[in-house]
Amino acid sequence: MEEEFLNATPTAHPTVPTAADLSVLLIGLLKGVLYRDGDERQWAALLNLQARVRDYVAVLSLDLVLDEAEGYAFLKSRPEPADDDPSPRLPRLVARRPLSFAVSLLLALLRKKLAEFDAGGGDTRLVLSRDDIVELVRVFLPDGPNEAKLMDQIEATINKVAELGFLQKLKSAGGTAVGPATYEVRRILKAFVDAQWLAEFYTRLATYQSQLAGVSNTKEGAGHE
Repeated sequence: MEEEFLNATPTAHPTVPTAADLSVLLIGLLKGVLYRDGDERQWAALLNLQARVRDYVAVLSLDLVLDEAEGYAFLKSRPEPADDDPSPRLPRLVARRPLSFAVSLLLALLRKKLAEFDAGGGDTRLVLSRDDIVELVRVFLPDGPNEAKLMDQIEATINKVAELGFLQKLKSAGGTAVGPATYEVRRILKAFVDAQWLAEFYTRLATYQSQLAGVSNTKEGAGHE
């Protein structure tokens, strides 16, 4: 027993988070989303310090959204007080950004695709090629005489969704971005696009498609005269 003790490897003590770790965490979260696979050290620090992070950001009228299963965390503004609530209305630290119809459409389609992917089981990463994404959107957009311009618009929408953090452009096997573009659908999309948002958007989409159909029928009728 004595020999086993002498030859045993000492147990490593967990690193105790410091005030500097808290500062780095808070600055990072105020800048954007923290992903487990993006910085495992910061993620581990967040799990240890989440109570202190929540207390700190509460002063700024923010909430910490932490999904350990999906591996992401971000800050969001607390709901504004009701009209009859005497609580003071603080300025929003996290600004709201209105989305165009094209961006909203792509987000809804990606969210639906992610739900179908999850229902099928298997891999946890949904990866789509640029052409896959174009096909998702293309069927909902009106035909026009300038196909190149339409593709440019879809490309701009894809870039905007990537800029918002819901798509991540992947590098090719050689470690470069050369070749057909592929994107990973970030799972944080599930936190922003819920069932109610989808239902409301699909109602607007149905109205939009009806309007398009009416315009198309009008043009066809005029062509037969």
